[in-house]
Amino acid sequence: MDILILGGTGAMGVPLIGILSQDNNNIYVTSRSHRENKRNVEYLCGNAKTDEFFLSLMERDYDVIFDFLVYTTEELERRLNVILEHTKQYFFFSSSRCYADSMKPITEDADRLVDVCYNPVYLALDEYGMAKGREENLLRATNKKNWTIIRPYITYNDYRLQLGVYEKENWLKRALEGRTIVFPKDIAERRTSLTYGPDVAAALAKLIGNEKALGEAFHITTTENHTWGEILDFYCSVIEKKTGNRPKVLLVEDSEELQNYWNPWQIKYDRLYNRIFDNSKIEDAIGNFVFKSTFDGLEESLSNFIDNPKWLNIDWRFEAWCDYKSKEFTPLGEIEGIKTKINYIKCRATRWLK
Repeated sequence: MDILILGGTGAMGVPLIGILSQDNNNIYVTSRSHRENKRNVEYLCGNAKTDEFFLSLMERDYDVIFDFLVYTTEELERRLNVILEHTKQYFFFSSSRCYADSMKPITEDADRLVDVCYNPVYLALDEYGMAKGREENLLRATNKKNWTIIRPYITYNDYRLQLGVYEKENWLKRALEGRTIVFPKDIAERRTSLTYGPDVAAALAKLIGNEKALGEAFHITTTENHTWGEILDFYCSVIEKKTGNRPKVLLVEDSEELQNYWNPWQIKYDRLYNRIFDNSKIEDAIGNFVFKSTFDGLEESLSNFIDNPKWLNIDWRFEAWCDYKSKEFTPLGEIEGIKTKINYIKCRATRWLK
C-alpha cells in the first residue's frame, strides 16, 4: 500500500510508522525538518500546512492518508474534498476533547461540545475542542464514506508526559531541579485516562481497510482511569525511586488563577471534566485489544526520560508564577537571555504579568 502520513513525527505517528514499515508498504511522511529515509519510509521535507506543498502531495493517489495536522475549521474545509479524492481511506485525527461532560463512561455517540454548549463566548471561538467537532461535521457533510475519525485523548510516550494541562516542561523540570510542582486541587480531583502512544498506533493499524471503520468515529483510549492527584502522586514516587528525592508539591485551592494564564477553555471544558471511556465500539471493529497498564507505561516512559532528558522551550512567565506561589526563586543562571531574566524577575515580583 501507498500511505501518506501528514505530520507523523509525534507520540502516535512515530510508532505508527514503525508498525506500518514492517509490512510491504510505501510510506511517505511529511516533516518540517530533514530526516533520513529508511528502507520503505520516505520523509518529505516541507510544511504540509502550506497550500503549495500540500497540493504537490496531492498530485498522486494514496491507499491511506493519516492526517495528524491541527487545522482551523476554515483550513480543513478548504482542502478536505481534495484529500478525499486522492485516497481510499482518510484518517482524520479529532480529539476526545470534543466530548461534553458526561456522568457515565463516554461512548462515540456521547454529546459533543459543538452540539450542546451554549456559551456564546466559547461558540464564537474556534478553540480546539469546539473546532474538532465542527471539523467532524465537515466530513459527514461530504456524503462520502472513505474516512475514519479518530478521537485520541491524552497520549503519552518517553518525551510527552502530561499532568493536567501541563506539559513536562511545566512540572517535571521543576521537580527534577528541586523546585515545587504547583497544581490545582480541582483538577487533581478529576478522573482521567492516559493512553500509551504505541498502543494507539497498534489499534490504528488494525483499522486500515476495515469496513467497520469507514464513515465512523472511534476513540482509541484506555478504559483505565485515575484522578490527576493519583497520577501526580505516582509521578512523584517514580522520580523518588529514580533520583532518591521526592518532589515537593503545592496544591493550590483551584484552577481559577491558572485560567488567567493558561487556555481557560481547555481547563473549563476538559480538565475539569471526568474523562472515563467505553471501548465497546473499537473492540467490535478490531477485536479485544489490551492496553498497557497506565502506571506500568508511565513508569517506563518517565524512567526513560529521566535517563535521557530532552526539553522543549520553558515558559518563564509561568515559572515565575509557580515560584511566587511556592515562595521559591529560579537561579538566574538557568534562564537564557537578559530580556528573559528581566521578564522573569518582573513576573516573580508582581505575581503575574499578562
